[in-house]
Amino acid sequence: MTESAATGGSSDPDRAVRLDELAHARSGDKGDRFNVGVVAWTDDGYRRLDEQLTAERVAAFFGDLVEGEVRRYPMPNVRAFNFVCERGLDGGGQTSLRYDTQGKTYGAALLTMTLPPLSTPDDGE
Repeated sequence: MTESAATGGSSDPDRAVRLDELAHARSGDKGDRFNVGVVAWTDDGYRRLDEQLTAERVAAFFGDLVEGEVRRYPMPNVRAFNFVCERGLDGGGQTSLRYDTQGKTYGAALLTMTLPPLSTPDDGE
């Protein structure tokens, strides 16, 4: 855990932030789909994730590893999101030749994503 994460992360809108500064995650599988639960450390972190951690951004992050749809399910009562990634395990545990056939490492991988600043500096226009 980073020092920033240990203190609740950073929700400074003026800087890029790694996802692990705002949240922790857990992932797993069901057949040829995996899910990643992302739980924010703080209310401010949850608000930033709500705005920036979209299904489209998660799909782009995983790229060709996910061949199907990525759906996001918000769970505001626990400051969390669940992402379900269809056709993301190359057939699943019994048929896949991938190293992680059960999606256990996808949560840790997603935590390395960097979210851009929420605001952009005034460029004088």
